[in-house]
Amino acid sequence: MKIVLLTGFEPFNKETINPAWEAVRALEGWGGEGFTVQVRQLPCVFALANQVLAAAIDELRPSLVIAVGQAGGRADLSIERVAINVDDAPIPDNADCQLVDAPIVEGGPAAYFSTLPIKAIVRALRAAGLPASVSQTAGTFVCNHVFYGLMHTLAATAGVRAGFIHIPYLPLQAAAHPGAASMSLADMASGLRIALEVALADGPDARETGGSTH
Repeated sequence: MKIVLLTGFEPFNKETINPAWEAVRALEGWGGEGFTVQVRQLPCVFALANQVLAAAIDELRPSLVIAVGQAGGRADLSIERVAINVDDAPIPDNADCQLVDAPIVEGGPAAYFSTLPIKAIVRALRAAGLPASVSQTAGTFVCNHVFYGLMHTLAATAGVRAGFIHIPYLPLQAAAHPGAASMSLADMASGLRIALEVALADGPDARETGGSTH
């Protein structure tokens, strides 16, 4: 039985809820033919988040890992292409740490690419009526920190797909941010189900197939 690990963050920046965690935990224990989903909450704290993630990977030995984060202001499910080796925080993390121009892994590669079939996921999401796109930046806050840490941890592990998905605010959050886009929790959870099913499907990585992603 394959294990799929989904992670979401605790609330941060004075929010009382994080849609990433709410969407991920909605899939706890869900599964299909040959796989089951396990979820873990990550602290929105530099360094500690990657320690918790690495421990979960070591414990579960998953075949697929998708980390999920909140991107307030975005209007769709953003399938991230690349993580870069820099922390440059616009706000403090939940431990009141605000790293500036700091490497995530000293001497590590400048970047890692997702090993998810990102364009195939976008096509499947759009076919289901969900707004989705390939994103070229995961930012430089804790989301990118975790994305980079995830790919670095798995760099020497063959056969494990991994990547990062950003999701919008929930409607209740958008109400406090005038003009901000939002998405229902049901649609977010549905989108994650589709993404992991596409990622688990046999076949080549579809990142380089044609078609608009914007």
